[in-house]
Amino acid sequence: MRKQVWIMFLVLSAGIIACAQTQRHPNIARLYNHLAQHEDLNRNPIIVIPGLMGSRLIEAESGKVVWGAFGLGQVNPNTAEGARLIALPIQTDTAAGAATNRVLPDGALDRYVVNFIGFPMELHAYSNILSALGAGGYRDQGLSQSGVVDYGDRHFTCFQFDYDWRRDIVESAQALDRFIQEKTEYVKTEIRRRYGVEKTSIRFDIVAHSMGGLVARYYLRYGGNDLPSDGSLPAPTWEGAQNIGNLIMIGTPNGGSLNSLVHLIGGYRPSILFSRYPPAVLGTFPSLYQMLPRGRHNPLLDAAGQPIEDLFDPKLWEQQKWGLAKPDEMDVIEHLLPDVDNEAERLQIAMKYQEEALNRADIFTKAMDLPAKPPETVRLMIVAGDAVQTKQTARILNKSGRLEIVENGPGDGTVLRRSALMDERQGDTAFSRLISPISWDQTLFLFSDHLGLTKDPTFTDNILHFLLEYPRPGHSNIID
Repeated sequence: MRKQVWIMFLVLSAGIIACAQTQRHPNIARLYNHLAQHEDLNRNPIIVIPGLMGSRLIEAESGKVVWGAFGLGQVNPNTAEGARLIALPIQTDTAAGAATNRVLPDGALDRYVVNFIGFPMELHAYSNILSALGAGGYRDQGLSQSGVVDYGDRHFTCFQFDYDWRRDIVESAQALDRFIQEKTEYVKTEIRRRYGVEKTSIRFDIVAHSMGGLVARYYLRYGGNDLPSDGSLPAPTWEGAQNIGNLIMIGTPNGGSLNSLVHLIGGYRPSILFSRYPPAVLGTFPSLYQMLPRGRHNPLLDAAGQPIEDLFDPKLWEQQKWGLAKPDEMDVIEHLLPDVDNEAERLQIAMKYQEEALNRADIFTKAMDLPAKPPETVRLMIVAGDAVQTKQTARILNKSGRLEIVENGPGDGTVLRRSALMDERQGDTAFSRLISPISWDQTLFLFSDHLGLTKDPTFTDNILHFLLEYPRPGHSNIID
């Protein structure tokens, strides 16, 4: 009898757990089909901006995929030729974005290919964002032109902005400015051809993931303008606001990410199937320095456990032998500077490059952290994860320069909740209401990891509501 009662208890418990774990999903079609099918000339076209490593990179001359296809036949960053393909040229004047090489962006990675033992497997990267927008009637031009989706003649409302995510974020924002000007003329032409409307004012809604949110937010604040050459801080002009209606930032490291520091010191290996990207190769990417966490948030402790205030100090990097100063990386630096015979001279060039990248990143982050409210014509939405343990604090191990993670915090596994919100509460204000230099209109928290944020049906529902139903600035939803 006891055995039967115990079995019944287990069955009932399993049933209760199963019911508790059942997820309810919104009926997206029923909610938004009528809006998606309505051709509204007042609906803003969309630009999707991927994040770090989210655009395919190819060799311009041969078309060979440098980033975006992995496994057998991938570019090996540990060879001389592979390192030179993937790294940016080590040279001075990084602030001017002057570094050029033969690798170019070639489309956002809505999917990428892993070649496992000769069998290619497609992994979806940003197709979830595009699927969500497609449900709202935003037809992606890139998917249409590539033949992935046949929209017929209805594909002028959504665009993927691919960019070289290795480069300076300001340089990418300037490329975004050119992209917006080009697509503005394209949309105007299509509206004139399709509807006979001659004069239209075009604003784009931007959906940006991870670092893409930093590109868009810089553009929103400063347009296509560079940072001042004298090292001073610019005043936010909001020049980009004339071209943007809504900005949705998904998992954006507004306050930086400790992962950037970890990878610049120890390198990066996407998975066990992929090659490891050495610190000296990653150390040529200005964007990684620009995503370092803020020292005032105490992300890094010295060997004695004391906070290090300035993560952008070139002397700190040289003393700790991080990045391009790492002794183990001298062979890689030789690959990157094949025309320099002297090792001491190669190291001197590398240290100058790293110093300029750090100084540039310092000014960039300060320019992004200036408190400022966007014009009332612009709305911002922040989507962030807060249920996955994420690196928050690291400590330098004595003498070695290696890091030990000593504290995690809520986030999406890559970006802390605090960073996404640019939460400045600390010390006397630690228990106050939220303090942030960013002014936004809506926040959405999801219980997913960094890429998984876009897979959540809650994401699709809320994004489409924000874009299609939520009242625009200056438009009241009150019935008179």
